[in-house]
Amino acid sequence: MAKITFFTGPVRSGKSRRAVALATKWGPKTVFVATCRPPMRGPGGVPPDPEMAERIRRHRDERPAWRVLEAPRDIAAALAALNPPPSGVILDCLTLWASDRLDRDDTSVIADWKQLLAHLHSAAYPVVIVSNEIGWAPVPSQPVLRRFRDLAGTLAQLTADAAGDVYLCAVGQALKLK
Repeated sequence: MAKITFFTGPVRSGKSRRAVALATKWGPKTVFVATCRPPMRGPGGVPPDPEMAERIRRHRDERPAWRVLEAPRDIAAALAALNPPPSGVILDCLTLWASDRLDRDDTSVIADWKQLLAHLHSAAYPVVIVSNEIGWAPVPSQPVLRRFRDLAGTLAQLTADAAGDVYLCAVGQALKLK
């Protein structure tokens, strides 16, 4: 059984940095699962979202030379297919994984996440899951944003329940919750 560690907190709180620091002891077979899809190239080869492209570039530069899976639709199958198997996995991040599935109903997204959590829990390697904590803001006025906030909160609760260690990060510090 894998030990799952969960880091949550606001944007730029140090979650990913802490996850990478924890995973560096797992060695070169560590796998980084990046759930944000790189922006597609627009006319003239320019990304349509240069700010997101820069964020992705910065995150790539900040992590060690690990194997990277970028936004696979079936993370469990992609991890199972790796040879050699991982010595540990960082999944960064849950909220981007959820945002990529807003075209589906919440019940199926939650079921898929539960299935992935079960797969990760039964893995022979440690796992770190990173998520943005977005539930502390005012209630959004747009229905899709309320839905996303609620879905992300539900998925985070499921993840915290499945994790052995849970940390809330803010201003570069991590407070152990569980």
